[in-house]
Parts: sequence; structure tokens; C-alpha cells
Amino acid sequence: MKPSNSLPDGPDMPKLLRRFKFVFQPIKYVEDFAKVYGDIFAIRGFYNDTAVIYISHPEALEQLFTTNPKNLRSASRILRFLLGDRSIILLDGEEHRRQRQLLAPPFHGERMRAYGETIRDVVEQVSNQWEMGKPFKIRGSMQEIALQVILRVVFGLDEGKRSQKLAELLNSVLESIGSPLLSAGLFFSFLQKEFGGLSPWGQMKRKLRQIDELIYELIQERRVESNQNRQDILSLMMSACDEDGQPMSDQDLHDELMTLLIAGHETTASALSWAFYWIDYLPDVREKLLKELAEQGDNLDPSIISNLPYLTAVCQETLRIHPIVMSGVLRFVTSPVEIMGYQLPVGTGIIPSIYLAHHREEVYPEPKKFKPERFLERQFSPYEFLPFGGGNRRCIGMAFALYEMKIAIATILSHYIVSRRDSRPVTPVRRGFTSAAPAGMKMVATPVSKSAKILVTK
Repeated sequence: MKPSNSLPDGPDMPKLLRRFKFVFQPIKYVEDFAKVYGDIFAIRGFYNDTAVIYISHPEALEQLFTTNPKNLRSASRILRFLLGDRSIILLDGEEHRRQRQLLAPPFHGERMRAYGETIRDVVEQVSNQWEMGKPFKIRGSMQEIALQVILRVVFGLDEGKRSQKLAELLNSVLESIGSPLLSAGLFFSFLQKEFGGLSPWGQMKRKLRQIDELIYELIQERRVESNQNRQDILSLMMSACDEDGQPMSDQDLHDELMTLLIAGHETTASALSWAFYWIDYLPDVREKLLKELAEQGDNLDPSIISNLPYLTAVCQETLRIHPIVMSGVLRFVTSPVEIMGYQLPVGTGIIPSIYLAHHREEVYPEPKKFKPERFLERQFSPYEFLPFGGGNRRCIGMAFALYEMKIAIATILSHYIVSRRDSRPVTPVRRGFTSAAPAGMKMVATPVSKSAKILVTK
């Protein structure tokens, strides 16, 4: 096929109306356009005066993810106010490669597995606070688990005033971003007004500055600390050096810590909330999970949990049907790129639609149904299943996030039945940059009896 220099078709919708749909109906936004325009469509005037191309076909995603990174640049500038200039998400070229190299070791292999006991301790500590038979907000509990894991594993902070203060500030900022007003503010610049710190946006910015102070204070203390045997991720990051022997600067460390805080906290909490929703909604799924866990006996080791096939499939199907970040990193073309027969000129934006890729009928039959078995029946390519993005922009914490999900689910199911009293289906809502279960979704925990565990294994 001879490459076409014209852009694919796309909707002719007033910019303001289209943007409101993008903010308040994120799933309907992509589904409606895909129904009309197919695998690849253009949104003109999406970002300033440029066109942005949405892609979801495996072939198109492969072409994008295998393109020379020099031909593309990241366009996640909207995140700068939250993460800082030196976040790996915002860097390009050699700086991006260097940062990935410095960050990778703590999230893989034996070092990552060493965090398993800490994760399980956090899950037990949070779930032990549930009042049996009394409704609680599942998302709030999963947020607490995800945040405490980050504070202990990433920051190396045990319980104390600093840890509590950082947790309070971060929860407040994330709740602000998750509100309808500030969710819109992320995409409408006229709402980003501080008014002396009195507006919702101004209050959030003030809290972000307080978080900055706490993080920089911690970095300085850790630099002069005598204990050189710490295994938290911050300490490992501080000891890492690039090929020229240069370590990360304080700003590098701060911005990567903010990235881990924001990305690791929100995404894991949302994924766990959806997992428990489906485990309750489909009793067969819960029964299969309990049987798999019971077959392992008591005192499950985290390394055993991480390799359980059905539990892994449940986590994968959760991330397929409800990808927390609906789209991958927006890239801008810096040197002409060909995608699906279209020669995209310099300046064109490309968005890999994770949600649309995960709901392709020919790849995932009955895509709206939660069916973990599909991940046991076949292996999906990184161009078909991409909950953490793809190419050189794939999330560096992917393995850690899945590891944390599995330990949290296994630990809770080993002790409690977690169920909703309202059996009506739940639909996703926008929460800042992510898609999530409603914050008000409540569940009830009841203890699992030993007799019930015995019956499950029979």
C-alpha cells in the first residue's frame, strides 16, 4: 500500500463540546468515534491547532511502539505541575533512556520480591481495621493500602509524623484532582487559577508545595544518613549511577518520587477496587480463586502467590476490561512516521487507545464480559494487551504493580469475603487522569471460616 499523505477521517464536532465529552464521558468519547471511523481516526484541533490520531489496531500499535524513539517526543506536559520537569514520563531521548536505566533495578528480580512481606503486612494492617458486617468504601481502603506500600517500600518511611503528614497531603491532593471541578481543570486552562491560594486549584497547588518540602527534606536527610544498607527504593535510586558515574540530582529524585507516588498510588487502588467488584459480581470467579488459594495451604509465601495462574488471570482481566489509564502517552511526530498506510507529518500527535485495544471483538470475544479464562487460553501480544502502555514508554513499575495486586487480593480473600449489598452493575467514572470505580462504592467484609476453606478444596 502506498502511504497516504492525508490524515484519516475524524469527527467534526465543536471543540468545546468535544472536550466536555472527553472529560465527563471518557469511555463514550472513544467508543462513539471508533464506531463511526474505525481503527484509526483524527481529532483536529485537539491540542492547540494540531491533529491527534487515535489508534487501537494491533498492527498500528506495533508500528508506533517499534518506531525509532528519535522520531517522536512525549507530550504529557499537562502533568508537569504535578510531577515536575524531570519525571521520566516527561523526558525524551537520551535523558529518558538514562532515567529508565537508573530506575529499573529496584522494580525487578530479587529486590522486588523482597518487598512482598511488607506488602502483605500493610494489607493485613488495613483490612484488620474493617468492622465486620459494616459497609466501607472499598476504594478508600485500597488507596490506603497502595499509599502505605509506597511510603514504606519506596520512601522507606515507617509510621510517624512525617509519614502521616505526607499521606494526608497526598490523599487530599488526589481527592481534589478526582473531583469533577478539578478533573475538568486539568484540561481547561481557564480553571487553573490560584486567586491567592483561595480557589480549589490554588489550595491544591499549596498542598503540592508542602509535599515538595517534605520530599526534599527527606532526600537531604537520607544523603547524610550513616545507614548504607537500606533497601527502600529511594535509597537504591540515590546509590545508582549512570554510565558516566553520575547519580541522580535532588530534582531528579524528587520528580521520580512524585511520579511513583501519583502513578503507583492511584492506578493500583483503582485496579484493586475493580478486582474486588468483579470477584463479588461473579461468584464463579471467587470460588475458583478461593480453591486455588486453598490448594496452597496456610501461610502463603509472596513468591508462591505471584505465580498462581488463575489469580494472575484475574488481575490481567481486570486491567483489560478497566484499564486505569485509558490511553497511552501522547506522542508528537518529530520526523514523518507511517501508521496504517498514513504518512503522518511532523507535529501530528498519536494516542494509543488502550481502552479500544482491550475491547476489540476479534481479539477479545465478548469484550464487555469479565472472563479471566481468556488469559489462560492464549498469550496476548504487547500490541493487544497493554495496560501499562507500550514501547519505550511502558510503565517501569508494571511488574511491581501486578505483584502488589496479587498479594493484596490473595491476602484479603484468605481472611474475608468482601461483597456488595447493592448488586447493580457499576460503571467507570473519570478520576483526574484515570478511569475508576465510583468513590462511593461500598462493600462489606465477613470473616472466612475454616470450615468454608475446607469445603472449597473439596
